[in-house]
Amino acid sequence: MSDLALAAADQQVISALRSNKVPLVKTFFDNTTFTATHVVHDPATREAAVVDSVMEYDPAAGRTAHHHAQEVVDYIRASDLKLQWLLETHVHADHLSAAPWIQEQLGGKLAIGADIVRVQDIFGKLFNAGTRFARNGSQFDHLFHDGETFMLGSIPAIALHVPGHTPADMAYVIGDAAFIGDTLFMPDYGTARADFPGGDARMLYRSIRRLLSLPEQTRLFLCHDYKAPGRDSFAWETTVGAERAHNVHVHEGVGEDEFVAMRTGRDATLSMPNLLMPSVQVNMRGGHLPEAEENGTRYIKIPIDRV
Repeated sequence: MSDLALAAADQQVISALRSNKVPLVKTFFDNTTFTATHVVHDPATREAAVVDSVMEYDPAAGRTAHHHAQEVVDYIRASDLKLQWLLETHVHADHLSAAPWIQEQLGGKLAIGADIVRVQDIFGKLFNAGTRFARNGSQFDHLFHDGETFMLGSIPAIALHVPGHTPADMAYVIGDAAFIGDTLFMPDYGTARADFPGGDARMLYRSIRRLLSLPEQTRLFLCHDYKAPGRDSFAWETTVGAERAHNVHVHEGVGEDEFVAMRTGRDATLSMPNLLMPSVQVNMRGGHLPEAEENGTRYIKIPIDRV
């Protein structure tokens, strides 16, 4: 997209933020995967979205469960909300999405960024998913493009493409709140890694600067928290102003080359997430498990000695 088009999209964001529509947000934190699932709704219409849900997976036993997602469903029902959207910020590599299961209970449209097709192509080859695995994003009800506007009830919203952690990361700005996935963490923890296939530290820096160009009072809701040293409690909400001033990796004054050198060096020391193999195989399918084989059993593949 051209710089002019990006500028136009960002002006739409600011317009949405100035609508004086303030959504309510309830967060459910999964201590096993350190994931924050957000339920955001319009208090006027009670229409809601679930952002980045979690399905439990025990890799030792090969078993799934939906206790965390059930809490989300129970809250939506008890609050008399109408689920409109199930929003995924990206194909997660650290937890399995519960979006299809929640959709079965409550309805709503499952959505992700349009560049999911790039991720499906990369990982479809890695896992030798075969011709039955569609690489066109058809596992989702809607594919958002950069700058695309939508509504959550009466609240204006916009989807922003913020690649770098993966090629397909999206942020969803809903009223005065932005749900930014794995681009930024709390100011005392820093930024997301950029060494997964298709990731790019330079692109991540530019995506972060785009998010930090939003008004400083914009609320930012994060996908993960790992408790920075010296902090005793988990946290998942901050503001653009706080990130600009205090983010340990990318505060005001940190240049692109400096950030790329830091991020690349840091990423080289990190181990792979424990649930990477099952997570990606499920999440690239929209949260659905791989198709059952001839014996009726579903399997997760693990590539061996893959360079």
